[in-house]
Amino acid sequence: MRLCVCVHVVAENTAMCSCVRSSRALSPVLLPRLLLPQTGFRVASRGLWTSPQCLAVSGDSQLLPLPSQARVVICGGGVVGTSVAYHLAKLGWTDIVLLEQGRLGAGTTRLCAGIVSVAKPISIECQMANYSNSLYQQLEEETGVKTGYVKTGSLCLAQNQDRFISLKRLASRLKVMGISCNIIKPKEVAKLHPLVNIHDLVGALHLPGDAVVSPPEVNHALAVAAAGQGVQILERTTVQQVLVEKGHVMAVETDRGSIECEYFVNCAGQWAYELGQASEIKVSVPLHGCEHFYLLTKPLQEPLSPNTPVVVDMDGRIYARPWQGGLLSGGFEKNPKPIFTEGRNQLEIQNMQEDWDHFEPMLSALLRRMPGLESAEIHQLVNCPESFTPDMRCLMGETPGVSGYYVLAGMNSSGLAFAGGAGKYLAEWMSYGYPTANVWPLDIKRFGNLQSSRTFLRHRVMEVMPLLYELKVPRWDFQTGRQLRTSPLYDRLDTQGARWMEKHGFERPKYFVPPGKGMASVSLKNEKCLIKVINNTSTGDQALELLQHLCANDLDVPVGHIVHTGMLNERGGYENDCSVVRLSKNSFFIVSPTDQQVHCWSWIKKHMPNDPHLHLEDVSWKYTALNLIGPRAMDVLAELSYVSMTPDHFPSMFCKEMSVGYANGIRVMSMTHTGEPGFMLYIPIEYALHVYNEVMSVGQKYGIRNAGYYALRSLRIEKFFAFWGQDLDAFTTPLECGREFRVKFDKDTDFLGREALLQQRQDGASRRFVMLVLDDHDTELDLWPWWGEPIYRNSLLAGTTTSSAYSYTLERHVCLGFVSPPPSPEGLPTPITPDFINRGDYEVDIAGQRYPAKAKLYPFSSLFTQQKRRKDDMELSNLQGK
Repeated sequence: MRLCVCVHVVAENTAMCSCVRSSRALSPVLLPRLLLPQTGFRVASRGLWTSPQCLAVSGDSQLLPLPSQARVVICGGGVVGTSVAYHLAKLGWTDIVLLEQGRLGAGTTRLCAGIVSVAKPISIECQMANYSNSLYQQLEEETGVKTGYVKTGSLCLAQNQDRFISLKRLASRLKVMGISCNIIKPKEVAKLHPLVNIHDLVGALHLPGDAVVSPPEVNHALAVAAAGQGVQILERTTVQQVLVEKGHVMAVETDRGSIECEYFVNCAGQWAYELGQASEIKVSVPLHGCEHFYLLTKPLQEPLSPNTPVVVDMDGRIYARPWQGGLLSGGFEKNPKPIFTEGRNQLEIQNMQEDWDHFEPMLSALLRRMPGLESAEIHQLVNCPESFTPDMRCLMGETPGVSGYYVLAGMNSSGLAFAGGAGKYLAEWMSYGYPTANVWPLDIKRFGNLQSSRTFLRHRVMEVMPLLYELKVPRWDFQTGRQLRTSPLYDRLDTQGARWMEKHGFERPKYFVPPGKGMASVSLKNEKCLIKVINNTSTGDQALELLQHLCANDLDVPVGHIVHTGMLNERGGYENDCSVVRLSKNSFFIVSPTDQQVHCWSWIKKHMPNDPHLHLEDVSWKYTALNLIGPRAMDVLAELSYVSMTPDHFPSMFCKEMSVGYANGIRVMSMTHTGEPGFMLYIPIEYALHVYNEVMSVGQKYGIRNAGYYALRSLRIEKFFAFWGQDLDAFTTPLECGREFRVKFDKDTDFLGREALLQQRQDGASRRFVMLVLDDHDTELDLWPWWGEPIYRNSLLAGTTTSSAYSYTLERHVCLGFVSPPPSPEGLPTPITPDFINRGDYEVDIAGQRYPAKAKLYPFSSLFTQQKRRKDDMELSNLQGK
């Protein structure tokens, strides 16, 4: 039975019933006061925004001149652009020019819902939103401009146990960050919000610190504060392209002339993609617009108090906040409507066409959640654009192709909540060369040019927008934009039961489910271009000198040797974690994580001297990688190559170019990233199918099987192997993760990060990478750790987990993470010692429940490995006996 609810809609002073399907569009209603900028000193035509204290603007007929030069030009006068300008000025920057093609704040900011909530999927987003909340609260006092800030708190509702558990996980994470939150019962929800129907709720997360604001007024306050510190803000000035010379920003060309500058920041929101493509050297800014709807009601019969909590009902796909005695409510539907596929067709964002049929499911969900709204009068249905990115995370940082070109865009309908914190981090990035937090999950270099296809973005945005309110899992496999980068093995593995995942466009197997059988066990690991490979050649020693400067470990090794090393920044943190093979005196082959394909390339390119003899090449596309892992890997490879593969003839961490089957030029490396014995084969792509067939054919008598990424992850975690982008980041040093032995302290060679590491070695590291094996944890009944869980030592918060997996060797869950001792009485970091780690009683908090755990500084003893190998040998003997 379909519920039909009568709602009164005000349009042209005539009441209509929403259950009567009228083809006549509602007449436009003026936007409410909350959504319009209240500036007070705006120039109607092109002119300068300035603060009241230094007001000096001319009339419409007398335009202020465009400055001929600036240190930085920011494009976009919304809340994101003004936040960047504000924070740069706070950090002492001068000669800042902010350009807006229309009126300031007349883009998406004008129609933003104005909710500032810290309930975000990943920690860095929570940090940004938390900072934004504090900033908006103090802006009124700083500027004298009202921002409409009201601390309402928010309620995240759960209609089922899965959602309730996800909220408990979020609460554990937020408490680590010092953010107040509580898991509450349905009855407590009813006490906090008079309209919420609680009959189908199992609980909720209450965030008392969340707030609502007036977005245009926040925008205005940021602009006033920035202008008061000397920032020039010019309206009705369109950026046409960014001029580049020798790979660096040189000037910005506008419809009023050019401005020479050192830095350019693309905060163009909906138009950020178009602006990137219009530049002299195209810059990839992968985002796409979608229509976003929300409803405004007139004041209710019993007007809602301004501090009534915001309600987020993700299972119902809606949110609602108090608004002028009534309600503002929108949501994220399952069938979004992409927009703006070509060109910048609007200088300013207007309220687009109403679509009541499209909004009806969200309206029905709202009335189910708040039945008391049935008699409410609707003021307006707002339809405004929002921009979304391919992975639901915003785009931040310096672009890989153009030095000095920064981007902050793609806010995924959280622009107001993120703008303050994101502007702060980007300003720090531009000032110091790095932000004060790990922003890799948001770094624009996580994407490459392959994500710039308009067709890809249009299809992906229709998948991404509904996912904002889906249950969050550790890894989401997108369904759009797939089978873009496939190896010659794809069809063969697919018919053998491969279940696929995508990484940087590459398809790789997660696991295998052969027809009629369970998941295959590990002996052979196959992936398509799991790694990022760089071939650096030169005449002379230029290649060695460059890599010796970039890498912490010593690369001056004999030809054929493999060196595992980090590429560090000046703080000693990991910018890259890689394996380097010396192919010849002046040629090196670098293997990096897939995620780092763009980041690693740009990091090396950034530090390369302008030397015509020094050559850098991305050869990822030339190879297919096969990992042959297990106690019989040596036998399989020896039989295929007719070469002894014993450690005496083929030592560990060594690379040989050899034949496998009929194929020549296979780079075989005696290493794995799992701690198991085995080899990595880098196969010229044209030979991939032949080599795979040969390996599988010969391996049959040794019990060879396919296995995927999940098996590899389980093996590397139980062997205490850290992974870049998850365990290691730009703030993690080798001394903190037990890799001091991979640093060339004993050589008189300068390298990036050396001074910072020497200082840390003298002072002592204040945190340490540990392995935690869960005790008293039932894998069938208890919740599994994902990562990001709080770690407690002697009942005190000591750190968080960074990776986790079920260990099939130990038959229990294993977590990796960092532990720190409490600070000194003066608040200074305390050096950590092995004794501190070994003497503690540990617990891991999973969704609010603590499980005891044993902490280890080093991998478990070889006893486990020996037991596993004996078990493998027994199984193999039984197999051969059959």
